[in-house]
Amino acid sequence: MSKWSVSISAEGDRPVELSEVVALADAVASLGGIASGVGAMAYGAQIVIEAENADKAVEAAMEAFADAVETAKLPAWPMTRAEVIGPEGSDDDFGFPE
Repeated sequence: MSKWSVSISAEGDRPVELSEVVALADAVASLGGIASGVGAMAYGAQIVIEAENADKAVEAAMEAFADAVETAKLPAWPMTRAEVIGPEGSDDDFGFPE
């Protein structure tokens, strides 16, 4: 198992407020995470996941992100992008179809 840094974003229909990003940051803190999105039409988080490979890291991160969004009481907007950085520093970008 290796540690992977996974960034995920979700896009919506209104600007995200500071209090919402703070709530998301609190929800991902236990995952070594940070949150972003103040004033944007999207919110996101970067979290650390332990997994066998990049694909499994993204799968686990998407579940953890969805749980954090629910905990933070954010709107459940569609995830639009996931980027993973592996143990050797290589990165993969996973765009989601619209």
